[in-house]
Amino acid sequence: MTGVDPLAGALSWALQHAQQHRRALVGIVFTLLAGTGITAFGIAPFAPDASQLPRRMVEQSIAPGDLNAQLEALAAETLKLTRNDTTRAGDTADTLLRRLGVNDRPAADFLRRDAAARMLLEGRAGKLVQVEASEDGRLLSLVARFPALKPELVDSHFTRLRVERGERGLQAWMDTAPLKAQTRLGSGTINTSLFAAIDESGLPDAIAGQLAEMFAAEIDFHRDLRRGDTFSIVYEAMTADGEPIPWNAGRGRVLAAEFVNDGKAHQAMWWSDATGRGAYFGFDGQSKRRAFLASPMEFSRMTSGFAMRFHPIHQTWRQHLGVDYAAPVGTPVRTVGAGMVEFAGVQNGYGNVVQIRHGSNRSTLYAHLSRVDVRKGQAVEQGQRIGAVGATGWATGPHLHFEFRVGTQHVDPQRIAREAETVAVSPSARPQFLAQASGVRSQLQTARNVGAARSHAD
Repeated sequence: MTGVDPLAGALSWALQHAQQHRRALVGIVFTLLAGTGITAFGIAPFAPDASQLPRRMVEQSIAPGDLNAQLEALAAETLKLTRNDTTRAGDTADTLLRRLGVNDRPAADFLRRDAAARMLLEGRAGKLVQVEASEDGRLLSLVARFPALKPELVDSHFTRLRVERGERGLQAWMDTAPLKAQTRLGSGTINTSLFAAIDESGLPDAIAGQLAEMFAAEIDFHRDLRRGDTFSIVYEAMTADGEPIPWNAGRGRVLAAEFVNDGKAHQAMWWSDATGRGAYFGFDGQSKRRAFLASPMEFSRMTSGFAMRFHPIHQTWRQHLGVDYAAPVGTPVRTVGAGMVEFAGVQNGYGNVVQIRHGSNRSTLYAHLSRVDVRKGQAVEQGQRIGAVGATGWATGPHLHFEFRVGTQHVDPQRIAREAETVAVSPSARPQFLAQASGVRSQLQTARNVGAARSHAD
């Protein structure tokens, strides 16, 4: 039995024996149910006292159906096996179907031959797969869900591949459907780093980047974190037909969060105005979004800060005049503030670079880009995409080098983000804001309670 999934083999054995002794099993179950009284009850608060209600007895004769006919009907039911999994790197049609408990060589041949069905194993791994098989292991249907094929739809839609067995045998087709957001709660405790805590809590990786951005003006997540710091969040998980998606980091927006750093609680929630434009605000109505974003990428990990470092190319200790963020090639890069593109092109060791002027004496620089999406003289808004991560110029690997300058002086971008000015909720919108904040507080309290209960159980 080398190479056979033990779970799949056990399920197959169980189904075969269930088939051989079906009438005996059904008879036993039916006899047990017939001789057992099953009572359901509910508790309704504020209901009247049952002892004070009028009572009457109702008698009715019930003729049971023919026992043999019912046993025959139950025995005629076809047993089906349903299993879920995700595709893995190196999967073939045979290994995937075997892992899903399907023993059907013609179905494996179909997945290799059909143009639409081949999409199941082409491209990246991590596709959600659900199969339904007969009791003898024959494939009845397969549904796979994976990122939309059109790049512009990846963040909002998914591709659904269906393979079904009909009168004409197996057939496959694809369609595109919208992703849906599902509100969820989460919590965690810092032991080593924010990203590690997010992983340990089973939350999407994108949560870490959003938390860091929400509280960047109050917490330096590279220097200020303490072991035992906690967080509670209310967030959107993107789902495909109700299943959380494993791609795009499953990313949805964090709706509200509380982060307790060194004993001090920091809270924020997402608030959008009548125009639909939104930002994160504290419960006091002050915006968490400042004139400059904390990072030029939505979800990133800082690998080198604004400090002395050993230069990987020149092999000497030098002052690092910016911040480096590790990310795959093609990761979108955004401007941290509104301004005008002062330069867009190639600059020596910087490779492909964009430089943006913010007002009279402040500017930002984005280097080693794989592509540049803006032109010199173009006006840009805060958060607008200006290019993508690359490894051009003097770079040892794909990353973004980011600088902030005041006049000709390089300054720490993290400090600038923390010190930038904020705005507040307008007086006219404040009653609605406070009502939403009240509901958010309750959700965060629930998340805290769940986290505390889990920690106590551990």
